[in-house]
Amino acid sequence: MKKTVITLLLCFAYLCAVAQNNLSWDDMIREGGLFDDTEQEAQQSTYDILNELAEHKLNINTATREDLEQIPFLSEKQIEDICEYLYRYGSMKSIGELAMIESLDYEQRKLLSFFVEAKEQDKRELSVNNIMKYGKHEMMGNLHIPFYQREGDKNGYLGHPYKHSVRYAFQYSDHIKAGLIGAQDAGEPFFANRNKWGYDHYSFYVQLRKLGWLKSLIVGRYRLHIGMGLVMNNDFGLGKVATLTTLGQSSNLIRPHASRMESNYLQGIATSVRLSRSIDATTFFSHRYIDATLNTDSTTIASIVETGYHRSILEMNKKHNATETLMGGNINYRNKRFHVGLTGFYDIFNREIKPKTTQIYRRYYPSGQQFWNISANYGMRFKRLNFQGETATGDSRAIATINSLSWQPSGEITLMALQRFYSYQYYALHSQSFSEGGSIQDESGIYIGFDWHPNRQFQMKMYSDFAYFAWPKYQAGNASHAWDNFISATYQHGSSTFSARYRLKMREKDNEQKTALTYKHEHRGRLSFTYDHNTWSFKTQADVAFTQQIEKSFGWMITQSINYQHRQSGIYGSIAYFHTDDYNSRIYSYEKQPLYSFSFPMYYGRGIRYSLFFRQDIRPHWMVIAKIGVTNYFDRSTIGTGLQTIHHSSQTDLDLQFRWKF
Repeated sequence: MKKTVITLLLCFAYLCAVAQNNLSWDDMIREGGLFDDTEQEAQQSTYDILNELAEHKLNINTATREDLEQIPFLSEKQIEDICEYLYRYGSMKSIGELAMIESLDYEQRKLLSFFVEAKEQDKRELSVNNIMKYGKHEMMGNLHIPFYQREGDKNGYLGHPYKHSVRYAFQYSDHIKAGLIGAQDAGEPFFANRNKWGYDHYSFYVQLRKLGWLKSLIVGRYRLHIGMGLVMNNDFGLGKVATLTTLGQSSNLIRPHASRMESNYLQGIATSVRLSRSIDATTFFSHRYIDATLNTDSTTIASIVETGYHRSILEMNKKHNATETLMGGNINYRNKRFHVGLTGFYDIFNREIKPKTTQIYRRYYPSGQQFWNISANYGMRFKRLNFQGETATGDSRAIATINSLSWQPSGEITLMALQRFYSYQYYALHSQSFSEGGSIQDESGIYIGFDWHPNRQFQMKMYSDFAYFAWPKYQAGNASHAWDNFISATYQHGSSTFSARYRLKMREKDNEQKTALTYKHEHRGRLSFTYDHNTWSFKTQADVAFTQQIEKSFGWMITQSINYQHRQSGIYGSIAYFHTDDYNSRIYSYEKQPLYSFSFPMYYGRGIRYSLFFRQDIRPHWMVIAKIGVTNYFDRSTIGTGLQTIHHSSQTDLDLQFRWKF
């Protein structure tokens, strides 16, 4: 009875809080800095995952540890606490009960509400009749229309200038998922040239889940995230701010490749099974064509191409130039306090990879036709102390290791330290983990983070990360250093939110004569104010950037946005003015996009950007989105270079999206 009363009060308080909050999940993710310091591909991958979760929420009452690990911003302790709560008290009546989990603060509970829901468990048996009767279908179409002409549209590109895609998805309960995606970039041929089957890119998958000892089985295209990513992670990747939130979470995930991204996926079959209460095993096999630039001998690979563009004859000639066959597995033991796992795989290409090593920083790039990697991941968790790590090697015979230690002396304070050492001779073709240099090679460093959340209104985050590169890097002809520092503060009072952040990044690069290294200093700051009411919100944001090495460069940007939401209709508008000295002081700014589309464009020079986004949900089955965006430059008469050149000072784009659920 006591638990019921407390739950009802918490649910009421939660509903009141949500009623006063009109921010979307992507607004909150952006405010939290999840995407700020990650690579573009990792940003798109993470955004695809969050979009999928937001549109198809997890039932928290039937969610497994692996389900919760799909949510990139949860730490291992938070996942463990949610699982333990469900084990002790049974199903949640409402997600308001998340307030009873101490490790989840107010902002995390609010953000989590976009991705999970509390429902009764579906007890229908798995049968063909039930699958046909209760399975849910979804069709989605996207069209991007440019109101301008690029140089390649006149002469150079093989297809029309319209980017478009279709998406079909099927789901039955927690047990079956299937999907097909077809995507076309602007300028690529459609039912022509080498795209005789229509779209330039297709992705397809069928997934079975939670069937007794079978945890997951995927046939088709998929992604893997194992351990901390030193040997296998072509799934989401998080930056330094997000690392402080997740506390270096270690995951074993198999996920369908339900994305328009044309690279960094696997194709074949992957399965995860439960061998006992504490032991899981994962195996995978992949065979697929890859894009590659060939050397002048036309037989060896100079570089693997991951852009996915096949617009011109030159780009089309790189399409499917090679094949990659990969097989491997992982076995993992986990109990309440301890986990350890072993991962290994073997990778074979039909052509030899032979990169050009005349430039010294390319000396230890992967070369050969056959590769292997093996790693051990491990971790221990106590009440307030959490340790995670992974150590790996491979055919390079070199070592890579990453280890993190987090401590929560109280519910308000989190401290974290992360150490990594990646030998300059180490490589793993499918690795993605914490790094400053952008790859899991030639880097050692230490990261210290601090998160202080004394109450619901105020939060402060900061980190300092020092890295050393023993071998020359691009634009650094000798061993070099980098130092990255960040601090942010957020204060919320009623419907108003104030936030400020500052980042100082220093990295050694060649001087103008290339005789010595000098530090490039990069300062970036942001101030924002958000007012959020029942049906509308507005936000004012100011960004500044200052860089200095050989020359100084300064830039700033002011953005004003407003969002109106009433029942099934939503309108979002923004206008921004930017003024920077040059490309070095460029400024990045997030912009709201249709579902499964991610935009974090950069602006430099002088100009104005404005956009209008409209969404209408028509009953439960139909949804329509339209977005128009315009960029006017005041300091140039052409935009872009090469085949992307627009002979005008402005560009206007229209995005259309529709969805039908049945």
